Amino acid sequence: MADVDTLKAEAKKANAKATQAKMDLHDLSEELPTNWERILEVAQVAHDAHAALMAVRKQLADAQAA
Repeated sequence: MADVDTLKAEAKKANAKATQAKMDLHDLSEELPTNWERILEVAQVAHDAHAALMAVRKQLADAQAA
């Protein structure tokens, strides 16, 4: 199992990526209908970033509980 400090660093990076992806999706929504073709692409990036964040948070919680 990964070191708790390593997981905390990974969680911090994943949180930053997820936050940026959220902001990109928000910015795209404000520009609609301009660039409407990018909705699925930007939404998929946001989805993947948040899924990765949740996975790291679960690993961190499991590591801290052990």
